[in-house]
Amino acid sequence: MAKRVVVDPITRIEGHLRAEVVVGDDGVVQDAYVSSTLWRGLEVIAKGRDPRNVPLMMQRICGVCTYSHYLKSTMAVEDALGIKIPLNAELVRTLMNAALFMHDHPVHFYHLHGVDWVDIVSALSADEKKASELAFKYTDNPIGTGVNDLKKVKETVAKFAKNPQGLGPFANAYWGHSTYKFTPEQNLIALSHYLKALEMQRMAAQMLAIFGGKQPHPQSLVVGGVSCVMDILDPARMGEYMVKFQKMADFIENAYMADIKMAAEMYKTEGSVVKPVGVKNFLAYKEFMVGKDEYLFDSGYILNGDLTKVFDIDESKITEEATHSWYADDEALHPYEGKTNPKYTGFVDGESVGPDGEMTHSKNIDPKGKYSWIKSPRYDDKPMEVGPLACLLVSYARGNKIVQDAVNGFLKETGLPVGALFTTLGRTAARALQTKIIAENALKAFNNLIENLKVDQETCAPYVCDKNKEYRGRGMGDVPRGMLSHWIRIKNGVVENYQAIVPSTWNASPEDAKGQKGPYEADLVGLKIADITKPLEIIRIIHSYDPCIACAVHVMDTKGNKLSEYKVDPLYGSCSV
Repeated sequence: MAKRVVVDPITRIEGHLRAEVVVGDDGVVQDAYVSSTLWRGLEVIAKGRDPRNVPLMMQRICGVCTYSHYLKSTMAVEDALGIKIPLNAELVRTLMNAALFMHDHPVHFYHLHGVDWVDIVSALSADEKKASELAFKYTDNPIGTGVNDLKKVKETVAKFAKNPQGLGPFANAYWGHSTYKFTPEQNLIALSHYLKALEMQRMAAQMLAIFGGKQPHPQSLVVGGVSCVMDILDPARMGEYMVKFQKMADFIENAYMADIKMAAEMYKTEGSVVKPVGVKNFLAYKEFMVGKDEYLFDSGYILNGDLTKVFDIDESKITEEATHSWYADDEALHPYEGKTNPKYTGFVDGESVGPDGEMTHSKNIDPKGKYSWIKSPRYDDKPMEVGPLACLLVSYARGNKIVQDAVNGFLKETGLPVGALFTTLGRTAARALQTKIIAENALKAFNNLIENLKVDQETCAPYVCDKNKEYRGRGMGDVPRGMLSHWIRIKNGVVENYQAIVPSTWNASPEDAKGQKGPYEADLVGLKIADITKPLEIIRIIHSYDPCIACAVHVMDTKGNKLSEYKVDPLYGSCSV
């Protein structure tokens, strides 16, 4: 008899996400539903504002990928008004973007996704000497894996284990799960890099702040260019960026990539890791201008996993619909015409499997009704996966030599077939490979900036907005989680309408009117779960996308209707809706 398994909330992500699957007696997932249980309202705040102020608001969509929204929102206004920014500004934006990717991807693998691969408790029984020697198998220059380094790591985690509150940041996980494949020594190597990555993420944040003023929520982008003129003209500041960049690049190559190679070796037969993806359509947009009209990654889409054909994007074919989303208007609309009027219907009474395997009363998703605050973006009526895997596959199919060399080199070194790319393992490896490509090539923008500054020090184009005209524009590109697009309409000199279609909206989208599932849901169908009371496999697959649900959920009312009203009791400080 089929059982319903609920994972709510899925932790180690940005925002709130619920996964609900129907599992047969054989442990195989028969159906899957993914629901976002929170929403945001920044599009409402944007209405009626001066377009120059909106990017600073839009970066508040998320506390992680702040620069991504800041950049694409700024680009949307520039596109609408026909503003061509100076080359210096483009290159500085690329350097800030590189810092973001070099921060975001390692943080995802180690601090969000890592415990899906690494058994922390197992690491406590590792032999430090064997682990130190093993590290050289995956790189010639291991980081943080000397015998004394590894002893300190074990001592640190052992203190957590002896604490009455348990393992601290490593508590409440499925340690000892049958799908963990690393040896104790491999677990210790990865654990040491987990701790080292805490230090490195601070350095990457400092890199972005050199040009952004602060991180998160940098302040130096303006419509027309950048305002960090003194920083790019200061040799000390430029040198500081270079030094930190090189240290991050070393960590990416000799810790991050080394651990991915180790994972490829040990997990290449684990079911949840090598299960083929459910949606084989991939969509990406060009990113990382490193020189005039020169980008590291390409635009396009591929269908059914066919790398022999890549198609150009027709932006008129991008739509969002809400058949199974908590909004009143179900029809598929282009983002310029988007309607997002909330219509919350909640969950229904049902049963699900408890932590001990017993059936318990619960609130379940109604698969025939609405069940998520996330809409369903589609390209030409088709679901699409976006993200680092899509980015590399599209660029690979385009004949991008830098990407082809990186992907082919990884497949050759690990002995994996091309088909391994279309799996959770492939998606996780693609994120690391994308970071490696950036670490090896983004300094082209640095060098080109220095050369261009010798003959041209322009950093910003003038802002011109005719209040008697109407404008529309969009900012598009690939950010750490995939293709991001911000869409703006300007009328009477202020924002008339605003929409953002973010990577996690594409990937976490519920079923559409045609019954087509989004990538999260499609990936879970057919998954074999070893123990339904410890559904690590579900979490491992969802985490591989690096969900950012705070980004994915949005609400606006183009008619200006009041969405909700809040009253605060001044005596007790309580709040009611």
